[in-house]
Amino acid sequence: MTPREKFWQLFMLAGEDGGDPARFRDGVFGLQLSEQEPAEARRRGAALQRHLREHTRLGIPALLFAEGLHGLVQHEATVFPQAVGLAASFDTTLLRQVAEVIAGESRAVGVRQLLSPVVNLATDGRWGRTEESYGEDPVLSTALGAAFVRTCEERGVIATPKHFVANVGEGGRDSYPVEESERRLREIHCPPFQACLQAGGARSLMTSYNSLDGSPCSASLVCRSSLNSSRKRPRSLSLPGRLLV
Repeated sequence: MTPREKFWQLFMLAGEDGGDPARFRDGVFGLQLSEQEPAEARRRGAALQRHLREHTRLGIPALLFAEGLHGLVQHEATVFPQAVGLAASFDTTLLRQVAEVIAGESRAVGVRQLLSPVVNLATDGRWGRTEESYGEDPVLSTALGAAFVRTCEERGVIATPKHFVANVGEGGRDSYPVEESERRLREIHCPPFQACLQAGGARSLMTSYNSLDGSPCSASLVCRSSLNSSRKRPRSLSLPGRLLV
């Protein structure tokens, strides 16, 4: 694998599924499927994968991904109540039924990874993404997040719990620098993510964009330790078989 090919196998693009697939002459790891009619989504996806398999040196197909918090973000897809509304049901069976529909509609258009669910805790009502979460209760978020993830994974769609770990900053600012005690992180913020990995079998995890106690979340020692404790046999942060987005 050349340095250029390796770069493209570590790179994901948002909304770049249109145009001539030949521009990906060195391959591409992942592409976000833009909003379009189901037939067009399938056509674009098939053309892209055919090019990658048959006309690149490595022949590695791409991972097509999309948003799907309360329904696949595609034309004609089923739209459910937002996540915080689903959480008001306190019903994991209902969440599994919702996730089953979302996963099925995802596979139908070639999507194999969902950037969902959001299991951050809505600790401040001013947070601009409160509606995407399951609310402020870590127990409820843990149960619903694991139910959503497990259902998607059982149906062959990679779930991506996000954003690891705390990204609700001062004043409800999204992805704002966070200062938090290790005890609160481990007891309140980390359990939903640990459940998504252990009980849900999530093969992907999206890190927070912000810093945590002065360090990027993706490099935080507390985050690393928490991830390792989510494994049956703690090893390194590499988490074999899982993708860090």
